[in-house]
Amino acid sequence: MSQELVPPQLITNARMLYFCWVPADPAACAALLPPELTPAQNHAIYINQYVVDTDAQTSHFGAYSLTYMGLDLGGLDVDEETPGRFWTHYFNSNPGMRAYAAERGIPADSGKTELNIAAGVLTANTYLGDGTPLFRTKARLSEKIGESVRGHLRYITRNDGILESGRYAYVGNIVEEFEVESLEFLAPDHPSYALRPADPLEITFGFYSPASSFCYPGGVEPL
Repeated sequence: MSQELVPPQLITNARMLYFCWVPADPAACAALLPPELTPAQNHAIYINQYVVDTDAQTSHFGAYSLTYMGLDLGGLDVDEETPGRFWTHYFNSNPGMRAYAAERGIPADSGKTELNIAAGVLTANTYLGDGTPLFRTKARLSEKIGESVRGHLRYITRNDGILESGRYAYVGNIVEEFEVESLEFLAPDHPSYALRPADPLEITFGFYSPASSFCYPGGVEPL
């Protein structure tokens, strides 16, 4: 039976690739922020490419794939290791979830994400809704779980002109060995190209989780 989508929503056992890098053009990245926000000191950009394979893994969203990205922020840390973050782009395959996200100030567009592992290499591809390739990541990883993690992430949105802070609880398992080998921005004419990485690629943080669970969203309040 279908139900109205109301917060919070629960997602379980998502396959998730999450990492941060130093951008090629920090000034162009900072220009994407509202004037009230400032970039993190290291100018890091983040991306999350993930897949929820079945309807049974969500409370009401249904299966979906998602890539979202944006800037790490200064002065809005959750803790010593977790900065606040601002969404600049968000590509979701599920129309109902896109509407849910857009109502909360998230810049939701149509898109598709695919994650495939072969010979110890994860390839993550993100496409616009019309099939245009946007990003391709390759990361070398192990199958062995290294640790279980838990905590909160903090994402800032602008909703009807008001900056809002959302806290997203998570628990998950991350693999022991993980290394991003490449990140390609494949659409130079797309606005997301401003976030492209410096050459050589410099990763500041990252993990792969074959089973990540979280609430979406929760703890939303004016910033």
